[in-house]
Amino acid sequence: MGSYRFILSGGGTGGHIYPAIAIANELKVRYPDAEFLFVGAKDRMEMEKVPQAGYKIEGLWISGLQRKLTLKNLMFPFKVISSLMKSANIVRNFKPHAVVGTGGFASGPLLKVASGKGIPCVLQEQNSFAGITNKLLANKVAKICVAYDGMEKFFPKDKIVKTGNPVRGDLVAKSENKVEAMNFFGLQADKTTLLVLGGSLGARRVNILIEQSLPFFKEQGIQVVWQSGKLYYEDYKKYESADVKVVAFLNRMDLAYGAADIIISRAGAGSVSELCIVGKPVIFIPSPNVAEDHQTKNAQSLVEKDAAIMVRETELDEKFETVFLELISNKDLRGKLGANIKNLAMPNATKEIVNEIEKLLVQQ
Repeated sequence: MGSYRFILSGGGTGGHIYPAIAIANELKVRYPDAEFLFVGAKDRMEMEKVPQAGYKIEGLWISGLQRKLTLKNLMFPFKVISSLMKSANIVRNFKPHAVVGTGGFASGPLLKVASGKGIPCVLQEQNSFAGITNKLLANKVAKICVAYDGMEKFFPKDKIVKTGNPVRGDLVAKSENKVEAMNFFGLQADKTTLLVLGGSLGARRVNILIEQSLPFFKEQGIQVVWQSGKLYYEDYKKYESADVKVVAFLNRMDLAYGAADIIISRAGAGSVSELCIVGKPVIFIPSPNVAEDHQTKNAQSLVEKDAAIMVRETELDEKFETVFLELISNKDLRGKLGANIKNLAMPNATKEIVNEIEKLLVQQ
C-alpha cells in the first residue's frame, strides 16, 4: 500500500498551488512511502513554492492565451505541443497511480495525457465559476471535487463531488485565545478590530480605500490590522501607529483571524473557504481583474445566503462608509453574518478529496 506514485499539478496562483500541496500532504500522511511529483508552468510561482513545501516539481513551457494578438499568442501552439510531449515523457517515466489537477495552465496537458493513458485523474475546482482548463478536462477525468453548489452547469453531474476547498491546517485548529491574538499585534482589548486582507502581493484599490478611510476608522474607534502586501508595504508603513498595524505579510493568520471582529477581504476561492471556517462578519471587495470575474461570483454566492456583504470596487466611494457604519452599529447583523458564513464551512475538505482519490486507487 505504500508504493503508490502521485502526480499533482496546479499553479499560476496560490489559489491553485496551496490546495495541491494540501492534498499531497494528506496523501503523505496516509501513504508515508508514496512518491510524489508536481508539474507546473516554468517561471511561475509554483516552481518556488512547491520545493519550499518539500516536493519535487517539473516545469512545462506553457502559458495562457492573451486577450489581444501578441507574440506570446503566436507561440501558444508550440507551447502546447511542447507541454504535451514533456507531459507524456513525465507520465511514462513516473508511472503514476493517480493524477490530481487543481487548475492552472500546466494541469491541462498533463491531465490530458494521463487520462488518455487510462490513469485515474481527479480535478479540484476551487471557484464557483469553473476555470477554462478544468472545463476542458471535465469529460476526461474520473472525479471532480468542487466547493460550490450548481457546478453541473460546467461539469458532468455524475462526476461531481462537493468536498469544499483545502485550507491550511492551522486555521482548522485556529487559536481561539483572543488575549493571545491581541497581545501578538499590540492591540487594545476594548476596541473593535478590523482585519484587512489584500493577499500576499497586495490589492491596490483596497489599499487606497484603507488609506482614505483611516480618519473615518479613528472617528469610529476602530483599530486596524492591515495586510498591505509586499508590493505596497513601503508606501503604507508610514501609517503604523498604536491603532494601525501595517504588515506586508501575515505569518500568523490564526492570530490575525482570532483578533478580528470584522474582516475586509478579496474573494479568491481560498480566502472564501478560510473565512467560512473563521466565522467572522466579512465585507468582500472582489477583484475585477481575474478570469471570468470569478471573485465576484464567489462573493455573490455567499451574499445570496446572507453570509457576507459585497461592495464592488466601482461602488467603494459611494457605499463603503455607509455599509461599514451599519455593520459596526448592528450587533445582530454581525452575529447573523458570522453564523451564516460559519454554516458554509467545510473544514474536512482535504480529507474528503483524498477519500475520493483512494476510491479510484481501490478500483485499479
